[in-house]
Amino acid sequence: MTHFRHIATAALTMTVLGTSIAFAQTKPSTEKKIYCWNEGGRKVCGDALPASAANSARTEISTRSGMTTGRVDRALTGSERSAADQAAELARKQAEALALQQRRDLAMVESYMTEADLRRAYGERTALLDETLKASKLGLSNLRLSLLALLRQAGDQELAGPVTKGLTTSIREQHGELLRQQQILITQQQDRGMLEDDLQDSLRRYRELKRDEAPAATAPAAPAAG
Repeated sequence: MTHFRHIATAALTMTVLGTSIAFAQTKPSTEKKIYCWNEGGRKVCGDALPASAANSARTEISTRSGMTTGRVDRALTGSERSAADQAAELARKQAEALALQQRRDLAMVESYMTEADLRRAYGERTALLDETLKASKLGLSNLRLSLLALLRQAGDQELAGPVTKGLTTSIREQHGELLRQQQILITQQQDRGMLEDDLQDSLRRYRELKRDEAPAATAPAAPAAG
């Protein structure tokens, strides 16, 4: 019987001890803090943070150790949050553009063994654009000639009587098409100029990348001591 009493007492002790440990683990921390913030140009400290200071910058200090345990920046205003969001979006786009340029540079170096290869590739694109420009200019010339013929026809009709509705419509449509093709030609000419600028920029980056890839010149070894 004595043996069983010892076992029961030990079991009860373990149960009480386990309950005490669990309570200690779940018991919330009672460590208090001192909050310090600026209010009306002067420093204010207290053991509670009033609602009026909830958005203010503040320092938190442990009452037990007297050490600073944290700092909280003031809350941003609506305009400040908007400006911060815009700055973050701009930084993201710039990072994406930089990463894209780096990938293009890597592909360029891997695709073209020499600067001549790079020039040749751009030369093919330039030749294609030049052919497109040539065709656009020829088309515009034909449109002008066609429009002049219609205008002469309208002039002849006007001498004999009113110009027919069909001829007036043709002149209007031909003129509209001429203006549209002129705008297309302007865009193509701008693309041609941008391609030339792109070539010069690519050559510059290509030379820089190749220079970075080149092994550093080995310094001449010092003569052995006699």
